[in-house]
Amino acid sequence: MNRLPVLFILLLSVFLSGCVISAENGGLHKAGLLLPHTMDDQGWNSKGYQGILAIHSSMEVDVLYEENIRSKEAIHNAVKEFDAGGVNLIFGHGNIYADAFMELKDDYPDIHFVSFNGEVAGENVTSLHFQGYSMGFFAGMLASRMSETNAVGVIGAFDWQPEVEGFEDGARFERSDVDVHVGFVESWIDVEGALDIYETMRADNVDVYYPAGDGYHVAVIEQVKADDAYAIGYIADQLDLGESTVLTSTVQRVDTLYETVASQFNSGDLESGNRYYDFMEGVIAMGEFSADVPGDVKDWLTEYVEIYTETGKLPFEVEDKE
Repeated sequence: MNRLPVLFILLLSVFLSGCVISAENGGLHKAGLLLPHTMDDQGWNSKGYQGILAIHSSMEVDVLYEENIRSKEAIHNAVKEFDAGGVNLIFGHGNIYADAFMELKDDYPDIHFVSFNGEVAGENVTSLHFQGYSMGFFAGMLASRMSETNAVGVIGAFDWQPEVEGFEDGARFERSDVDVHVGFVESWIDVEGALDIYETMRADNVDVYYPAGDGYHVAVIEQVKADDAYAIGYIADQLDLGESTVLTSTVQRVDTLYETVASQFNSGDLESGNRYYDFMEGVIAMGEFSADVPGDVKDWLTEYVEIYTETGKLPFEVEDKE
């Protein structure tokens, strides 16, 4: 294993922690984070980094992180390093960590392992699941309402993403005859592949896009902006990428969830197994709206989101469709 990244992480931890002390009278000693890619992607990995920093700030504990950890060997080596450094809560920021953590949990009984969107079971392992269907559904509704060509598109990373199905259903709920284009990059980070799909959709007159992949979504939005079309942001509030381009965003408040999980672990209340989060738990939300979204459209969508947040009922479950 390359030793330089680990040294960098440990030095960063010292820099961040300064004179702070561990969470007083709690079970959390240090928290560690494994990222599958770099933390400066303006999306999923950046959210994980912000989450671990939020734990440092709010709970006054040392935090360590490593980037570009994807292989089984790299994960095993990183966990070994974290264990030696006194980490007893490890976040693996993605579903690729679920299987590896299942293999490691018995070897490190004093560490609680947390991954995302994978299936786990055991006393010291938890998987956090964002309910992507609902965020995709509301993105689809808005895309369909705002499309002038009656053609919208979702550029997904993989076909198992629930937000892709949600987008399709939401678009057709709002406008039954809308032409929904779906493409899969088969990667979170393949910018060229995502842009190829975008160009194919553009040739088919798609004018509202939902790039549902954290490693290529910014590049797609930049191209959408250059072509004077519309996009809906993914993971983060991306209105700043173009106020006349990004209609709104489907936001995952990863930092909030990180703090919640760390606090639960510190107090001994973190449950093992698979845990699910949605709008109701305050970790998924719609972002700011573009000025190009008419006020009545913003109010229309916001009302449906509020109903779902309060009742758990999506628009097709609400009796009166406006």
